[in-house]
Amino acid sequence: MEMMMENEDLERIHTLETAQATQTATVAGMQTAQAVAHSGTWAVMGAGGVSLVVGIFLGMAIAKH
Repeated sequence: MEMMMENEDLERIHTLETAQATQTATVAGMQTAQAVAHSGTWAVMGAGGVSLVVGIFLGMAIAKH
């Protein structure tokens, strides 16, 4: 009887370890996806800002001629 309890306990521990590892991997994946989305947002904002400045200088150069 005691051996069965130990086997059941080991199986439960293994199940909990697997669930914890899965949860940790899921959280890491979500954080990575959020970081990628955030960096993409900043890249688009940076490109838009550069385009605005270039457009202003081009407009001023064309207006002078």
